[in-house]
Formats: sequence, structure tokens, C-alpha cells
Amino acid sequence: MKTLIVGIGGMTNGGKTTLATSLQEQIPNSCIIAQDSYFKDDSEVPVDSNGFKQYDILEALHMQMMMRDVDSWRRDPESFFRQQGLESQLIPPSVDKEVFVLIVEGFLIFNYRPLDELFDKKYFMEIPYDACKRRRSLRVYTPPDPPGYFDGYVWPMYLKNREEIESDTSEFVFLDGLKPKEELLAAVYKDICQEIQRLRAARKPLNSKSNTPVDCEHFQAVFPSLLLASGMTYQVSACLLLTKYSS
Repeated sequence: MKTLIVGIGGMTNGGKTTLATSLQEQIPNSCIIAQDSYFKDDSEVPVDSNGFKQYDILEALHMQMMMRDVDSWRRDPESFFRQQGLESQLIPPSVDKEVFVLIVEGFLIFNYRPLDELFDKKYFMEIPYDACKRRRSLRVYTPPDPPGYFDGYVWPMYLKNREEIESDTSEFVFLDGLKPKEELLAAVYKDICQEIQRLRAARKPLNSKSNTPVDCEHFQAVFPSLLLASGMTYQVSACLLLTKYSS
């Protein structure tokens, strides 16, 4: 059995959850651990000098609890599926046995080093300031954002948290969160499929028919509408979306 851990991070309202959920629906034997599920009780979240609740810091999250869940998956993905009540989503061993995929999604997943060191693939969602502020204003939070919260706390903290990971950005695939979600899904899905295929190839002879993963082999069947008008397959255009950042 092989495992693959995928990190989907980036700014608030950038499209992380949408992408992670869509990937989980397409990739066999995959599941999601979402960082938003580990927020501390509101009474435990510190307040800054401006009176703003500091939700965008690691201290506002139960990161050790999150790591316990990640480690539980790493020890035995099949047991983790059953513990989470996801056994119905497991593919029978005769169909897809070798690679289990964990999708970890959250805005500070790359800022917590014990977690960051586990990722095999890293994707960072970005959108401009104006789009981020607009999307944030349309969301309903509990408790709700106080007046001035985005400009006075959320955006400055995003810039600060991003600066902390600047030295490691060569490992990231940066994604434009303004692109159609179908394009982003197709591009990242293809990239992960290739990594799954690589993992399978590492344990199977190259001439084995089962060396080709079912999900990659049927990529065009899953995304038939994403063919270029010129007749070129989306395999090429998807790769163009996955431009690695080089410092």
C-alpha cells in the first residue's frame, strides 16, 4: 500500500474547500482533513490590541489534535476511513488497492512545520485583494466579522502568514483562484493522477497492464467538456495551469 498526502492552502475564500471537495469526489480512496474543523472555542481565541479576535494564527487552532488525525491516517488509511464512517467510499482491493490519498485543506497548513513536512504535493490558492474582500463580505461567519475586520486584521495576517513560507515557495504549485473551478479541478486532478501513477510504477513492472491507474486512464471521460477547440487534449492545457514558482 502506498500513500500520498496533498496540501491545499492559501488565502481565505480563495477556493480551497471547493477544490478539495471536488478532488475527493474524483480520486479513489481519498479523504479530507480540513483545518477549519480544529478551531478552538471562541473564548480561547486571543484578542489583539485593536480588539480583533485573532483567528488567523496557529494558536487559535488545535493543531496537535489535527496532527493526531493525520498520523492516524498515515498509520492505517483503511482503519481511518472506517473510524470516520467512510467505509462505503473505499474501492475494493481488486480494483484500486495500492494508493490512498489524504487531502489536507486549510489556510495555515503550510505554516505548521510538523504538518508541512508531510506533504507530497502542495497547492496554494491565490486571488487578488478586491476579490478576496468581496467574497469574504458575502460569507456568514459565527461570530460575524466586526466592522473593519478584513482590512484591519484578515488581509494583514494573510500577508504575514504568506511571508513566513516564502523560503519554501519553490515547492508550491500556485493556482489562480479566479479561474473557473472546472479548470482548476482538471489541472490539479491530472497532476495528482500522474503522481499516483508514479507511485504505482515504483512497485509494478512497466509492462503490467495494471500499472495504468483507472482514474488517470479515464481522465478524458471524467472531463469530456475540457477539450481544446483545436483538438488538442486538455492534458496539455492542464499542464499550462500548473506553473511552478521559481525564486
